[in-house]
Amino acid sequence: MIDAKPDHDSLYHRFFSDPAVVAQLLREFVAGPWLDGLDLDGVERLNTKFHADTGERREGDLVWRIPRRDGGDAYVMLLLEFQSTPDPWMALRMLVYTGLLWQQLVREQRLMPDGRLPPILPVVLYNGDARWRAPVELRDLIGLSKHSPMWQWQPDMRYHPIDEGAFGPGDLERRDGLPALLFRLENSPEPDQLVGLADAVLAWFARHPGFQAARAVFVELLGAAMAPLGPGVRVPEELLEVRNMLATRMEQWKQRMLLEGEQRGEQRGEQRGEAALLLRLAERRFGLLPAWARDRVVAADTVMIEEWGLRLLEAKSIEEVFT
Repeated sequence: MIDAKPDHDSLYHRFFSDPAVVAQLLREFVAGPWLDGLDLDGVERLNTKFHADTGERREGDLVWRIPRRDGGDAYVMLLLEFQSTPDPWMALRMLVYTGLLWQQLVREQRLMPDGRLPPILPVVLYNGDARWRAPVELRDLIGLSKHSPMWQWQPDMRYHPIDEGAFGPGDLERRDGLPALLFRLENSPEPDQLVGLADAVLAWFARHPGFQAARAVFVELLGAAMAPLGPGVRVPEELLEVRNMLATRMEQWKQRMLLEGEQRGEQRGEQRGEAALLLRLAERRFGLLPAWARDRVVAADTVMIEEWGLRLLEAKSIEEVFT
């Protein structure tokens, strides 16, 4: 059994440490004509060893080498962002990381056949609540007119953002890959959608044997999504068992919601009945009531209505009832 409290940083690194999953991410969310020139079946993880000037080791970022069909390599730098709001300085950060990666490639002699630097595609995968609105080009951060004579010497940099929350349910359902299933699960599905989503995950793995690391990630994420249905629940480690537990919990949750709805309906019916009785008694004693008095009675709960009913027995005016 495992706890339903996932560490997103750890889970995402495990998930995107599978070269086949990275290839799916590129095909479905970074698609472009340039992909035709890359051999995505040859994706290979690169062990990065560089440091930023702050002393921060960048081993956490995922860097992938992809063979080019015309010879040489291209590199994809995948940066995972889990903060709630976009980083406005992301273009600058990616410039620094790209420079550090190029320095490592120079040291390791991983250059193009003609001795030049290999191309790098910086990708930012973001799963925060707010939509990504940060500039994707470095030059948008530079306080200089594009018509300035100095503009030609300003560094240029552009990254590709993938904002999980920017994709609608229908869009994600049309994509047949594990990243799309991950995004669907992360986009806060309603509780009654979880069983169907778990079925889609099971069906995908049935069609694609393997992917054990990704399968384990989905077990933990589905277990975490089960929390609103049963706080503190511990979930099994097998995906099918998680799905069956979800179905059981969902039925229990629906029954609980139905019972609570019936109770709220009974309470509202009781409140409306008591409010109508109080209004009739008040009008019999004081005549036609002002609108403000009727509004207060209609909006009040049963406890307050009962209190006003007791006051009505001795009050000399309608104002005295409500003060």
